[in-house]
Amino acid sequence: MLARVQSLYLLIAGLLAAASMSVPFWSFSTDRLVFFTDFGAVQAAGLFQVTASYAAGIFSPLTAIVSIAAIFLYKNRALQGKLIVLAVLLFMVDLLSGLTAAHFLNQYFRSMYPEMAHKPEAGMFMMLPEPVLFWMALKGIKKDDKIVNAYKRL
Repeated sequence: MLARVQSLYLLIAGLLAAASMSVPFWSFSTDRLVFFTDFGAVQAAGLFQVTASYAAGIFSPLTAIVSIAAIFLYKNRALQGKLIVLAVLLFMVDLLSGLTAAHFLNQYFRSMYPEMAHKPEAGMFMMLPEPVLFWMALKGIKKDDKIVNAYKRL
């Protein structure tokens, strides 16, 4: 199970999805610093504020869970491949929901603070390698299928 390279890819993708939940996705600089993240409304002495996205709070953990669950389905490669495709779809929905929410927050803050600055944070950049890792895991599964089919022919 863990000796297969696609298990490593899935584990890394799951860890990246889980880690992206704990760091900000986007930040806005107004009269105070506003972080957009998956969870929580945390304030520290009024210096910064955290806004959360319910959609990203759902899809990020689901991506991590599906990715980790796919590791343990190494005996059923067809189902493992389907779960990886599902993880890719969950990743895309997660990324699009985060970017959409960041866009609307940008519009909202621009109407109140014309000199506002915004930038992506580490949470977005942690998510970006996930589809590549999922694609590499799918390639590993297809390679395993080739090996098994060649063995069955003998």
